[in-house]
Amino acid sequence: MIELSEQAGLKVQDMLKDEEHPEKLYLRIGVQGGGCSGFTYEMGFDEERKENDSLLELHGIRIVVSEKDAPLIRGLQIDYKESMMGGGFTIHNPNATATCGCGTSFRTETNEGTPEKC
Repeated sequence: MIELSEQAGLKVQDMLKDEEHPEKLYLRIGVQGGGCSGFTYEMGFDEERKENDSLLELHGIRIVVSEKDAPLIRGLQIDYKESMMGGGFTIHNPNATATCGCGTSFRTETNEGTPEKC
C-alpha cells in the first residue's frame, strides 16, 4: 500500500525517540481536503488505531491509514532527503494527476476541477 524508504524510516524512528511514549504511537498517513489542487497530505503520530484503519509495519514503524484515505494514497512513496538547506520528506503519489507548484497538494481523476490559487 505505501512505501517508506530506509532514510524516511530512520528519520521517523529518530522523531519517535523525542516522544514521551513512542511504543504507544502509530504513524498516521492520510489526506485532507484543501490546498491548491484538492487534497493535502497528512503525516503525524497518533496513539489510536481506529476500527477502519489498515495497519502495516515498515522499518519497525507501525503505520495506520484510514479506509477512506487508502484509495487516494495507494502506492504512495515516502522518502527523506537532507540537503544544505535542511531536510524534509518527499512524497510521490502514483494516483496524482496533478500537483501544485508548492508541492503540498495534489489532485486525482476523481477530484478534477479548477484548483484554488496557491
